[in-house]
Amino acid sequence: MDQAGFIKKYATNRLNTNSLKWDALDQRYGNKDLIAMWVADMEFKVPEQVTTALTERVAHGIYGYSYTPDSYYDAFINWEEQRHGLTLKKDWIRFGTGVVNSLYALVNAYTQPGDGVLILTPVYYPFFNAVQDNHRQLVTSELVNDHGSYAIDFEDVENKIKQNEVRLFIQCSPHNPVGHVWTEAEETKILSLCEQYHVLVISDEIHQDLEIDPENHPFISALTVANERFADNVIVVNSPSKTFNVACLLNSHVIIPDESLRQRYDDFIQTINQTETNILGQTAGEAAYTYGTEWLDQILDIIRGNYHYLKTELAAHAPKIVVADLQGTYLTWLDIRPYVKPEYTREFIQDKCGLAVDFGEWFSANDKGFVRLNLATDPKYVHQAVQNIVTCLAELTA
Repeated sequence: MDQAGFIKKYATNRLNTNSLKWDALDQRYGNKDLIAMWVADMEFKVPEQVTTALTERVAHGIYGYSYTPDSYYDAFINWEEQRHGLTLKKDWIRFGTGVVNSLYALVNAYTQPGDGVLILTPVYYPFFNAVQDNHRQLVTSELVNDHGSYAIDFEDVENKIKQNEVRLFIQCSPHNPVGHVWTEAEETKILSLCEQYHVLVISDEIHQDLEIDPENHPFISALTVANERFADNVIVVNSPSKTFNVACLLNSHVIIPDESLRQRYDDFIQTINQTETNILGQTAGEAAYTYGTEWLDQILDIIRGNYHYLKTELAAHAPKIVVADLQGTYLTWLDIRPYVKPEYTREFIQDKCGLAVDFGEWFSANDKGFVRLNLATDPKYVHQAVQNIVTCLAELTA
């Protein structure tokens, strides 16, 4: 199917569907008429095989207590092996209702109040919440920004670990919002530091499948780094939610290779979670992992096209805007400070350009003047958003 045909078949208007992204704009931004480019989900229907699987399950008419079938494990394990060269065992896999909920649980399972927990900023803001809401000491190390290319300040990371007695590192891989895919060398260095100082690693790999340039920037799971050298000190959380646009079906994974860490997790989780798995979420996930390759490849082509359009148009008409190098995720990170003073970012982007975005200070206090835009959407929205920015900047600088 060509791209136009795919968009015609799968792109859809989400207004009046109780969509957080579109129908909560008035509550979130005070304006219901903005173009919604903020929360990380899509304007594309799920693969048709997922809809078929859900329809058949719903038609059964009973949604009583259920368990995860071997076919789900097989589909997920095969997906990880084929897509990322990651070999999993069924016994390693636990389930959650979402990666964020799992982060909260893991912080409680493996640390005590007051313990240091390290994150690399700017980063997805629930990372902050998972640490602070649980009364742990938040420790941050700011990524080094070289004109939109981001890197870890390893010296600062090591100093922060030593100075704050850090016990846990929560990694975002690929990194949201800057779109960086960590290399084998970067992963080896950060995981070595954590090993040296006895810091447990939680790797949030929810965007693993959203590789924008897999030939040059392939996703590498923390579990596979250095021939799996660090696997016994790593817990991975991921989900089909970002890949296949099924976030509200509440099905995610917690992957724990080490037996003692797995037992500690099981002992903790039984004290706070006695619910069964979500049968519809797992029905959707199994179908997606089994049949979703072609659909995902089409989605990735659309994201790449949207990113190319945004970069090309801004380079031509607003060349001082710094567009971060998008290697992974479908979220583009823009530095508009060369044109707009940071304190006027919201007024410009929201009030003048008519866009609902995630603002830089949500990800780090140091990033006021940046904005994050979601590119997993119908190209018409991206084209309109870019043209609004270009037009309003022209008026601003006239």
